[in-house]
Amino acid sequence: MKISSHIALVLLSALILVNSIKTSLTYAYFELDPIGFIENLCENKDQPELECNGKCHLKKLAQSEDKKQRTPESIIDFKEIILYPNQETNFLFSKLAYNKKLAIVAYQNLYSFVNSYDFFHPPRA
Repeated sequence: MKISSHIALVLLSALILVNSIKTSLTYAYFELDPIGFIENLCENKDQPELECNGKCHLKKLAQSEDKKQRTPESIIDFKEIILYPNQETNFLFSKLAYNKKLAIVAYQNLYSFVNSYDFFHPPRA
């Protein structure tokens, strides 16, 4: 499952990349290999008197790119937008009462004296 999602991601990324630089790749092919470009992509191969040398295909490609860029974005008609009434919710923010308990930091004497009536006598030598 994980491998197939990675493969799909790579394929879609490659497709988007190739589609976005398709025009640039066509112009690069025209500049790098003009003879191969004319043989493969020229539309007027049977009419050499026009001397287009593959520029007919480049012109057609440029016109298609211009048409793609000229398409207007859809304009939003505010009359067609459906509005749904929503109840207004009021939030009341109040300060919480916070009682900070003070820790007793005073010294606590935990020593207690044990009174003993036995006296210690050192041993006699």
